[in-house]
Amino acid sequence: MQCSDPLVWREGGPPVTDRQSRYGDDAIHRSGEQRHDVTQTFGHDSDLSFVPFGAELTEAEQTAISALPSGSALLLVRSGALAGARYLLDADVTTVGRHPEADIFFDDVTVSRRHAEITRTGTSFEIIDQRSLNGTYVNGERADRSLLQNGYEVRVGKFRLNFFASPVDIAAANA
Repeated sequence: MQCSDPLVWREGGPPVTDRQSRYGDDAIHRSGEQRHDVTQTFGHDSDLSFVPFGAELTEAEQTAISALPSGSALLLVRSGALAGARYLLDADVTTVGRHPEADIFFDDVTVSRRHAEITRTGTSFEIIDQRSLNGTYVNGERADRSLLQNGYEVRVGKFRLNFFASPVDIAAANA
């Protein structure tokens, strides 16, 4: 923010809003005249855009997905230091975070120690944010909890992953 006029801070601090702010916040000039919009966005990731899954799957990824048994799923890491990594989801609860004991361990400051849990109920999977600092995003939207569908993008910190359900379960659901 650049401002050549002196500012009066509201309530003793600078005006700050988040991305969800509908109206923003403004600085008030000492004269009482509203002059400059000082809405500011803070974040760890300048690219918060959602890009629908459209990448070609490698032959190894296709083979891994087609081999998934009923009641399991696969997370493919699409960005970050672990791009290309695959995580099998075959437990009732899978923990995701920066804690060394997390089932899916991401060693990066953008990931909370206990960032999220992925729960399995039957053949359905749901991701539940564990009050993480940077949030959990599903298809570009911040989500406290979200049912995962085949191909959905999940973002944990700076890591982008795609969720793939068992083809057996997809076929059964479509029958």
